[in-house]
Amino acid sequence: MLHTAVLVGALAGAGALLQGRAGRGPAAAVLTAAATWAALGGTTLARTGSAMADRLEAGDLDGARELLPSLCGRDPSVLDGSGLARAACESVAENTSDAQVAPLVWVAVAGVPGVLAYRGINTLDAMIGNRSPRYARFGWAAARSDDAANYLPARVTGVLTVAFAGLVGGSPAGAVRAWRRDAARHPSPNAGVPEAAFAGALGIRLGGPTQYRHQLEIRPTLGAGPAPGPGDLRRAVRLSRWVQGAAVVVALALSAGVRTGRPVFPRR
Repeated sequence: MLHTAVLVGALAGAGALLQGRAGRGPAAAVLTAAATWAALGGTTLARTGSAMADRLEAGDLDGARELLPSLCGRDPSVLDGSGLARAACESVAENTSDAQVAPLVWVAVAGVPGVLAYRGINTLDAMIGNRSPRYARFGWAAARSDDAANYLPARVTGVLTVAFAGLVGGSPAGAVRAWRRDAARHPSPNAGVPEAAFAGALGIRLGGPTQYRHQLEIRPTLGAGPAPGPGDLRRAVRLSRWVQGAAVVVALALSAGVRTGRPVFPRR
């Protein structure tokens, strides 16, 4: 706990110091843009997801297995083409929230300190917050902090997934149905939301046995369609890009509301 508090506190403190010195005006805008750019990962996520689809379509399973660690912590050696496509779709869905929506939400509501603290929390969770025997006790604070930090962004991602499902030939109603039925069964209080919403939107089935390097997890299924293939992964990437773009608009609206002290959607 102390390890997580010190590292995240240092990042937030540094962000507050820089923001205080920048004041307002062009310098503050440049600082905020730079901090946000450093925290975002949505472009790389979409690029890597597309590259994975390319390799799967070409039948290059060795290349796909080599690329998978750039997306998630699964053990690629035990996955066939269907397993690789599923792992990539789940990563695209979850990281649309973690790598793009969440940083934008946090910079909108808490400025530079907020986005730097979020990036620190999320990185620590990826490094030590997993449930392997080695880190079960050491990483619990990072894992719980990440759960708290991603609670709102995950649900914003779910809403945006529903809103834009139709633009990739998906089903908004299917996204809502899978979210309501399946998300709470996921072991993560947050990852289940975007993963279930993406599965329902795209008409595919995610979840099931998941082999990490340290253990096998038997996860519930999300969605009610067939297992995803390369084409479904491409649609997931397209949906992710729509959600990422919409999240920028949401963040700008939130930021404007925070600065002015007025509600984003005032009552009439």
